[in-house]
Amino acid sequence: MYQDTIAAISTPIGEGGIGIVRLSGPEAGDIAKKIFSGKLENRYLSYGFIIDPENHETIDEVLLSFMPAPHTYTREDVVEINCHGGLMPLQKTLELVLRLGARLALPGEFSLRAFLNGRIDLAQAESVLDIIRAKTAASLRLAVEGLRGNLSRDIKAVRQNILSTLAYITATIDFPEDEVQELNVGEHLVQAIHRLKTLLATADAGIIYRQGIKTAIIGSPNVGKSSLLNLLLGTERAIVTCVPGTTRDTVEETINLSGIPFLLIDTAGIIHSKDILESLGMERSKRAIEQADLVLIVIDASETLTEADYDVLKLIEGKESIVIANKSDLSTIADTSSFSQPVVYTSALTGAGLENLRKVMVDVVVKGKVISSDSPVVSNPRHKQALVSALNHLELALQGLKAQTPAELVAIDLTGAVNALGEITGESVSEELLEIIFNRFCIGK
Repeated sequence: MYQDTIAAISTPIGEGGIGIVRLSGPEAGDIAKKIFSGKLENRYLSYGFIIDPENHETIDEVLLSFMPAPHTYTREDVVEINCHGGLMPLQKTLELVLRLGARLALPGEFSLRAFLNGRIDLAQAESVLDIIRAKTAASLRLAVEGLRGNLSRDIKAVRQNILSTLAYITATIDFPEDEVQELNVGEHLVQAIHRLKTLLATADAGIIYRQGIKTAIIGSPNVGKSSLLNLLLGTERAIVTCVPGTTRDTVEETINLSGIPFLLIDTAGIIHSKDILESLGMERSKRAIEQADLVLIVIDASETLTEADYDVLKLIEGKESIVIANKSDLSTIADTSSFSQPVVYTSALTGAGLENLRKVMVDVVVKGKVISSDSPVVSNPRHKQALVSALNHLELALQGLKAQTPAELVAIDLTGAVNALGEITGESVSEELLEIIFNRFCIGK
């Protein structure tokens, strides 16, 4: 589909040991020969220098690899130039290959070409991005399994089952008087529905491991929110003083609890104030609550609930939340029996209750759902949405079959299910969707 040659810097910009300029396309090898002083050998690292052919200026000492099609990431000729990892050698090398006929790659265009050339399917391409963005070992494992095609194989098997059923129904419609080999349509639909439901049962937990949980830490001033953040992180990330209202802005850090990334957002204390800075802090705190998947409500366990505490409780109505009764090391313990949320007693001073808090946080978001390492897991919201659509179509088709509705109507729902599953692996996908997906990639991947 693509006839031109693309190039990009495929490593992060900045100082480092190595930086890579990547080319892919029919002219990749020819361009490399014009600028490389060494000899291009198939699938070997070759030593040499990058030299500007116009003025013979030496740009960098490099190692260069040439990988001919089709056994490459993109199934095109690919060249990777291993430069020194600094801004100037990478930039000047890139400018040189662009001047000699390559085009600057669009975001994700190398992976897009891998998909379009049949190297990977769409679900595997999305797994590439998940590998890059993985924040925990668990999310990395899910992404690698996706890249290996575990989910794709299941989706394609179900889709093929539905296609076979659709072909049979279409044949009975088009050739009613001919003998068509009998097929138990109902049994095929029941099998497909069962498999899709099994996959969907993994989705909620899978998405949590992939995307993580935005967790807002809220409460009135001086209840220990920032101390709790530091305790969970195991480092002094937030400023802690005895002066109420030290935190004026949100502070964000990520922790790994049982493989789940929790993005902790420490917020300003919820108070009513005319101070401009405090008011801005309140607005950001409220916005953090609105965007949070989980809210940790911190109260002072050594005092009775205040009006400010009740104001906080009103803000989190309808949100998944945990009450943290902090300062439990003090003699007086507040009555928390009225809370409908789980209550965890902690002491940011001594560390008491920390392990229990971690366990409760995981239990609340996972809700007992365990991801098996032996079976495919749905961890992408787009895939979940497509599976739900396919399942709805199949259930309508089964209902129609039982009600003896015209075969044409059953075929319409089967076609809808086939198309929905095809959106996951890429058999039926629009250019607009491809653009949306690959624009999320960085340039050079």
